[in-house]
Amino acid sequence: MAESYSVPRPDVPMPQTRESKARTALTRVGFDFKGHGFRGLLSASVGLSLFALFFLLYGVTSDGIPVLAERGWDFLSSPLSADPSRTGVWQGLKGTIQLVVFILVFAVPVGMASAVYLEEYAEDTWFTRFVSLNIRNLAGVPSVVYGILGLSVFVKFLGDFTGGRSVISAGFTLSILVLPLVIIAAMEALRAVPQSHREGAFGLGATRWEVIRHQVIPYAMPGIATGIVLSVLRALGETAPLILVGAVSGFFTTGDQNVVEDLQGPFTALPMLIFSWARQPKAEFEELTSAVIVVTLFVLLLSTLAAVLVRNRFEKRRQG
Repeated sequence: MAESYSVPRPDVPMPQTRESKARTALTRVGFDFKGHGFRGLLSASVGLSLFALFFLLYGVTSDGIPVLAERGWDFLSSPLSADPSRTGVWQGLKGTIQLVVFILVFAVPVGMASAVYLEEYAEDTWFTRFVSLNIRNLAGVPSVVYGILGLSVFVKFLGDFTGGRSVISAGFTLSILVLPLVIIAAMEALRAVPQSHREGAFGLGATRWEVIRHQVIPYAMPGIATGIVLSVLRALGETAPLILVGAVSGFFTTGDQNVVEDLQGPFTALPMLIFSWARQPKAEFEELTSAVIVVTLFVLLLSTLAAVLVRNRFEKRRQG
């Protein structure tokens, strides 16, 4: 039987394939209204964001820099006081550093271990997918919910161990708050490691742990370090959990305490000082609030700079 061939009719347009559509889009002449309009919208959004940021920074620095220039080290090293001319941020700065240490000691190892297990050891089952989905959902939970959890568990239920409203309770609360973020960042960084690195190491006779330790984790460390720093920066800006777990909003004295008593005693942090001083009726506290914001921004800037240096170091080590 003779085969039949369909001859295309000249009056019927041929359907365009993906290649022909792409070729038409690349060779099209004329003014691209949609493309330029979308680009203009993006530029306007960036410009509006930068303008708002510049306006806020100008308002804060114009009021805060004179306080820092006038008082200098005395403002950073003085304890809290009801007198605006004598109060300082040392206790808030000390509490912030203690909270960061808690996060680095508890949240980072647990988060990295969980990410390594879910990405490298756990099989792709409905249970692991369910766990991963809940971790991503926990990352979007409002911080006040974690504050309620910390109040119920660490302040009341474990009050004999944590000291109630103390640095320990706040540290554990913020560690749980940033734990999903650390896990997600570490999982994404591990997932970005090329599979060829694992296969090559297995081909040389390495065990799974040796592959993870010497190949996977070093390659993923720049992304993991960035995620850790972003998580810490979020914790530094949280106020609602600190209020619920009992951070002091006024002035207090600690006296001569050892390390354990200090961790189980009253505390405050830089976000709490901003929250507390912004509500004071005295006009002097308005400038002090701006000065605390400047100090907090400086701490965040130093943390970001440390993250960049760590990331660059791991990048050079990976390339070398």
